[in-house]
Amino acid sequence: MRILGITLPDNKRIEIALTAIYGIGRPLSVKILNQANVPLGLKPKDISTSQENEIRKIIEGLKVEGDLKRDVASNIKRLKDIKSYRGLRHSKVLPVRGQRTKTNSRTRRGNVRKTMGTGRKGVEKT
Repeated sequence: MRILGITLPDNKRIEIALTAIYGIGRPLSVKILNQANVPLGLKPKDISTSQENEIRKIIEGLKVEGDLKRDVASNIKRLKDIKSYRGLRHSKVLPVRGQRTKTNSRTRRGNVRKTMGTGRKGVEKT
């Protein structure tokens, strides 16, 4: 089953498979399926074409995938352009929402493998 150019995994339940589309999480996928009158727990291969078309029609009305990514990128660019605090954090590639950086945020800062250690390198016991 393909929706908006995304192939949904056939072996997962439909409410989980819909989350493969960027911008659709579990609650929204359940809401979409309730709106389309599709029972939860079905697999994508078991859905009829009429149900598939109903799901597709509902999803096409939402802002997902490329449109949503473009909006998020433009929002971040706007924050950088007006030089807000959040924009500066984005441009410095640091955590934006107030997290501490002394011990965490290794992945955000890019040094995943480097750890701090204890500072006792080269000290001999006598």
